[in-house]
Amino acid sequence: MDMKLELVPIPVADVDRAKEFYVEQVGFNVDVDVQRNGMRVVQLTPPGSNCSIVIGTGLGEISAMQPGTIKALHLVVGDIYKAREALANRGIHMSEVDEHDQGIKYSSFSDPDGNTWLLQEMPWRSPEFQ
Repeated sequence: MDMKLELVPIPVADVDRAKEFYVEQVGFNVDVDVQRNGMRVVQLTPPGSNCSIVIGTGLGEISAMQPGTIKALHLVVGDIYKAREALANRGIHMSEVDEHDQGIKYSSFSDPDGNTWLLQEMPWRSPEFQ
């Protein structure tokens, strides 16, 4: 039985501000932005990913989540230095690259609400990202 993670809710205080950050600064694609019956659903996907995030209002348990409580979501990249530089050039405050055993590297950033993300480079997976 296959199980594919395809959507992760991200709690935010201001949907428009968060959408602008994820699209204009991080480079996510807008898949859906619909409003209906007091509900707004915005689904965004990182380039090259099969998993999206959802932000919005009127979404029951998702909207009840406290903004800024999602921590350390990983975005796997082929070259962390290029990815870090690209995001920094778009105005995102990036941490320095932290290198670990087996060549694994990380650099972190936060969205406007304090949800945190990690860029992760794993050398043995890099060819699939080239």
